[in-house]
Amino acid sequence: MFVVDDEPTLLDLAEAALQELPVSIQKFPTPQEALAAFRKARTKPAVLVTDYALGKMNGLELIAQCRKLHPELKVVMVSGHAVAEIALAAPAQVDRFLPKPYPPEALADIVKQLVG
Repeated sequence: MFVVDDEPTLLDLAEAALQELPVSIQKFPTPQEALAAFRKARTKPAVLVTDYALGKMNGLELIAQCRKLHPELKVVMVSGHAVAEIALAAPAQVDRFLPKPYPPEALADIVKQLVG
């Protein structure tokens, strides 16, 4: 599982929320780093959790690039800026949207549903 957020505290929060799940977690502070790792990964992650607002490349652009490489990728978008309607109607096809701030258990529950 890849988690992408430009706020270090939120990366740590997501990691803590997902620790109990039977998945390995890789954290990235930029979409560029996540995309580079995604391209190099021999086994692609099953789930991508990404923020929307990430600077030069937004979360929807990251999702689109990753899905070109792994069309079955499940995606959770988190955002304090974008609204669910934008994320869920985007061409990048977000599986779930979680508004920030979110309770950690909400993220864990969503990921469990997607990988279960």
